[in-house]
Order: sequence, then C-alpha cells, then structure tokens
Amino acid sequence: MTLSSVDLIHENMLQRQSVGLLADPAPNKQQLDRAFQAALTAPDHHRLKPTRFVIVSEEKRQEFGHLLSQSMADFEDIDPAQVERVRAHPLRAPLLVLALTELTDHPKVPHYEQILSTGAAVQNFLLSLQSQGFSTIWRTGAVVESNTLKKALGLQVRDYISGIIYIGTTDKALQHRTDHSVEGHISIWQNDTDLEAK
Repeated sequence: MTLSSVDLIHENMLQRQSVGLLADPAPNKQQLDRAFQAALTAPDHHRLKPTRFVIVSEEKRQEFGHLLSQSMADFEDIDPAQVERVRAHPLRAPLLVLALTELTDHPKVPHYEQILSTGAAVQNFLLSLQSQGFSTIWRTGAVVESNTLKKALGLQVRDYISGIIYIGTTDKALQHRTDHSVEGHISIWQNDTDLEAK
C-alpha cells in the first residue's frame, strides 16, 4: 500500500529517535539549509527570532572539543576524566550544530516563550534531517551552562545554549517504534465550579 504524503509526514515524526554514534556522510550545504529553513518556521511570538544556529564542521571538531574542555573549568570539583570525555564528544559525529537562544526583553513575550521557540525549532530541524535520511542526537550536559562557552559563542550570561546537535548517518538497524500510546497523557478539561453549581 502506498502511503500518502500526510502518512509519510506522520510516520517520520512517529519514528524520530536519537542515535548516539554517527558516521559519514553528513548532510551537504543544500540539505542542511533545507533543515534550517524548516527550523525557522517554528512558532515565534512577535517574531523576535530568538534562535540562532552555529555549525561546527568536521575539520573544527577537535578545536571545538578543546573549547568544551576549557569551559569545564567554570565548574568546581570536576573529575579530570569527565573533562577528557567532554573533549572527545565532538568526535561522535561528523557534524555538529549548536542551537542557541538569545533572549530579548519584551512586554508581551516572556523569556520562557523564547526558549520554547528554540525547542520547537530544534524539533523541526531534527525531523527535516531525518526525512532526508540522516540521524541525530540532541545533547546538553553541564557544559552548556558554562559562561566561558557562552562568551566564546557571542552570548550573554542570561542566554542559553539550548543544545548541541550531533548529525550524521548510522548503519545500525533502528528498531521500529511502537510506544506511542496517548493513554495517561490526555485529559478533557472540566470546569469543576460549573459542575458543583449544577
């Protein structure tokens, strides 16, 4: 049976999953631009454009890993082994993209809405890449709270590194996901005051 375009879109969403170790190929510029275009359709109250992306290319991964390890110095009592693990993290995929949230003070758009906007943008980005045949994982960890790292990325202390997205291809057979029951996650609102009045 041939799936309709609507079915294909839903199947892509239902089968989205994170993959930890990724290899070449990574998306080319055209494929990546397509994913960024999808990302930037995310809801954005008053069009403040809080989301920014930074690409870490394959050639820059070790340099970025060094920055990550330096940034861990912002935290007390860090295990040196953890610092080395963080240094090696960028080598887990051929391409990394950082999702940043630059906050704007606005009377009608609280900061949390701007953070949620970036979250929606990242989800669109992941789904677009998956539809093009790539795998991803969205990571954070303590290092994204580092002011050293924020400064290196041109952010203010109050801004957010909302994720480090690892991108590539997997040859691992991914198990078909079936755990999509809505049971326990959906309810119908009742106005208890009105019910009592009756």
